[in-house]
Amino acid sequence: MVFSALKQLIMPTEQKSHLSGMGNNAIPTNYGALGTLVTVFFFWGFIAAGNSVFIPFCKHYFSLDQFQSQLIDFAFYTAYYIGALALFAYGAFGGKDLVGKWGYKKSIVYGLLFSALGAAAMIIAVNANAFAGMLVGLFIVALGFSLQQTAAQPFAISLGDPSTGTSRVNLGGGINSFGTTIGPIVVAFALFGTTAAITDEQIAALSLSKVIVLYSCVGALFIAAAALFYFSKKVPSGIMEEKTEKANKALYTLLIMTGLLVMMFVPVFNSYKTDLANATDAEKHALEAYRMKWLFGALVIVVGGLLIANMSAKRNADGWGAMKYPQLVLGMLAIFVYVGVEVAIGSNLSELMKQESFGGLQSSEAAPYISMYWGSLMIGRWAGAVSAFNLSKNTKLALQIIVPLIAFAIIIGVNTAAKYNMAPLYYYIICVCIQIIAFYISNNKPARTLMIFGLLGVLAMIIGTQTSGTVATYAFLSGGLFCSIMWPSIFSLSIAGLGKYTSQGSAFLIMMILGGGIIPPIQGKLADYLQANSTVAGTGIHQSYWVPVICFAYLAFFAIAVKGILKKQGIDYDVASEGAGH
Repeated sequence: MVFSALKQLIMPTEQKSHLSGMGNNAIPTNYGALGTLVTVFFFWGFIAAGNSVFIPFCKHYFSLDQFQSQLIDFAFYTAYYIGALALFAYGAFGGKDLVGKWGYKKSIVYGLLFSALGAAAMIIAVNANAFAGMLVGLFIVALGFSLQQTAAQPFAISLGDPSTGTSRVNLGGGINSFGTTIGPIVVAFALFGTTAAITDEQIAALSLSKVIVLYSCVGALFIAAAALFYFSKKVPSGIMEEKTEKANKALYTLLIMTGLLVMMFVPVFNSYKTDLANATDAEKHALEAYRMKWLFGALVIVVGGLLIANMSAKRNADGWGAMKYPQLVLGMLAIFVYVGVEVAIGSNLSELMKQESFGGLQSSEAAPYISMYWGSLMIGRWAGAVSAFNLSKNTKLALQIIVPLIAFAIIIGVNTAAKYNMAPLYYYIICVCIQIIAFYISNNKPARTLMIFGLLGVLAMIIGTQTSGTVATYAFLSGGLFCSIMWPSIFSLSIAGLGKYTSQGSAFLIMMILGGGIIPPIQGKLADYLQANSTVAGTGIHQSYWVPVICFAYLAFFAIAVKGILKKQGIDYDVASEGAGH
């Protein structure tokens, strides 16, 4: 399958040592190719985090409600699912891995060029003043990202000794997080033209020509990166010819789920054609309830579809491939929930900060808070990357304390250089210290780490929903700290024991990035629904953060459940986590 090289990511240490040639025959790292490769990791973070600032801009310019504004995330993250599903379907029907056939190098080049087409589509849509067209453009950009991500992570592992592959992927994850940190600042400056606070009225009056300039630059960067890859002699082709594992029942299940998801979202989208100019409050409330019903229906399809597939596979495993393993199915839901909660917290943050109880900030003033949220993921991932290197216990402990503090200082410094007032966030270092303690207690064991960070996420979100002001703001921002290391923990636990189905299981996990396209709109619609039933301004968006509470609770449950599942299979996977952040 498309993730065949990812099998090396979860190999036992002994096997990796054997593959590396036992020391003297170790394969040297291709640093030239690696330096070129990490540029795409940066793009994923930069563009995805920039959406958090782009959302409020579109909301004001096109007069969108909170749900409609979350369609930006819906279009962006749904593309990951569609792209990964298409690659899996090609392999299932054709018996050949398309990315392996093209090679990692060409696959990344094609992905970058496809993203450039998306940037061009954005420019065309902007000229037509069409929000729907802009969503299509973002969808195409993310389709390109899906192909890039399919190739880039196993490619990083292949650029040297397998035993050091995780350090290269972690480097990519760290660069990705750096992109998420500076993305909101750069996009905010490109759209607003200044780091000084501006009013919502000024935002609504801004010309869309600024978006044209922004995406012209983004498209040019995509093309430049593609040229860099294509003409670089240091980057190997990465062609891999390998027969894929058959899993037709799994494919048909995913296709049926996709069709049902479309059916769930069509009524929601069509409901926005309803004229509410003369509607009563009761009619508005009824419409909000109608939309909520279909949105939760989409969630039920994902959860129910995967659980039904696993139960069917238990009765007859033929044709199900990796889906016959309960740790994978629960892990698919965990990735779905993890990506969803990570995106939902950040994407709804700007609207939350506008409320008087949270400072009543303008959208441009919220940029440093959004940057700190995404930067929190960088803080955690940099700290987690320390374990990828062969260091003494004392050195690792010292670095796990020092590295997060350095990352925090970088975030403060970057925003200060952009002339944002970071004084309200100085004491956020307390939350960083809590994360450092959590790292120490978790002892780099994936199940324990995921459980501790999941429970801390639940606690933080509950504190946030029950308080306001600085305490609540810090609580919601800390969601980024607790999300930071979940991807590698979930990934390694989910594919443990899959054997020959490892690559296929990896592909299924990547598909579940779909959660970033479903959970944020659900939180956005819950915010609209709660506000429609409240006379207190800001209640809706504030209390909508119960959605992240539920998400973190499931992640903690998964950590506990999967450990028992693996033990029943004779697998002791309470060992050091290896992998990279998404």
